[in-house]
Amino acid sequence: MSVRELVVLGTASQVPTRHRNHNGYVLLWDGEGLLFDPGEGTQRQMLRAGVAAHDLNRLCVTHFHGDHSLGLAGVIQRINLDQVPHPVTAHYPRSGRRFFDRLRYATAYRETVQLTEEPVSGRGGVLAEGPSYVLEARKLSHPVESYGYRLVEPDGRRMLPERLAAHGIGGPDVGRLQREGAVGGVTLDEVSEVRRGQRFAFVMDTRLCDGVYELAEGCDMLVIESTFTDEDEALAADHGHLTAGQAGRVAAGAGVRHLVLTHFSQRYDDPAVFERQARAGGFEGELTVARDLMRVPVPKRRRPPAKADRRGRTGPEHR
Repeated sequence: MSVRELVVLGTASQVPTRHRNHNGYVLLWDGEGLLFDPGEGTQRQMLRAGVAAHDLNRLCVTHFHGDHSLGLAGVIQRINLDQVPHPVTAHYPRSGRRFFDRLRYATAYRETVQLTEEPVSGRGGVLAEGPSYVLEARKLSHPVESYGYRLVEPDGRRMLPERLAAHGIGGPDVGRLQREGAVGGVTLDEVSEVRRGQRFAFVMDTRLCDGVYELAEGCDMLVIESTFTDEDEALAADHGHLTAGQAGRVAAGAGVRHLVLTHFSQRYDDPAVFERQARAGGFEGELTVARDLMRVPVPKRRRPPAKADRRGRTGPEHR
């Protein structure tokens, strides 16, 4: 079975605390692993969370502040030490290439793995396309150049057994119908429905801007910074960050299903305040205040709502 879940390695903003490591997040998606913003201690947190270097296929850095990138050196060296058997791709702001180079070659080690660098520039855009997702980036608003990431699964088709049976289609003809689009005068549209692809977004260190809304739109899971509480909104804007209430309003307006709040300032001791303010911002969906080493499953796909016939009735063919 395919696994789609977020593994939280660290949740601290700027400096670690007794209970929060520096940033680090792994998205496991159908046998691939995307590591976002590895701060200091990421390699050890991976060990504690049960994530191996072999699980990683992409390294995605939003920007080059230390709490989001200083763990790169250790992670890259571990990938090579363990001789990961597949290529690994690194995405990061092109303007920070000198920082990436310094971290990649911070000390001497033997390179055994193909690490491809594909930096992001401009407003962002599509970074990679594969059978199970398209990876995109959007520019954010922070004192240094920063990008958020968005993963979109292509839409598919869901076959409807009751409609197949009504048309007498079964066995090998189902596969033929999927490949060719029609069998015996019955079209694929008549016996199936669109299965909307799942969407995931990762938004760190930013003020409110167009990129935040574009990344969040229609997401099944949105992982977003909520560094400050609403009482410190002016401070958040000055430092290029979001508050919990702003994160909640973004998620509510974008139709997000599961909101994951993280990247908390050490000035706050009570994590419950972030949930309260995100709820006050209007978000009513599933909400998680991230903790180090927790795993958060991506929500399962929703079936489209039942369609009523002309008399307002619904039947098996509409569910």
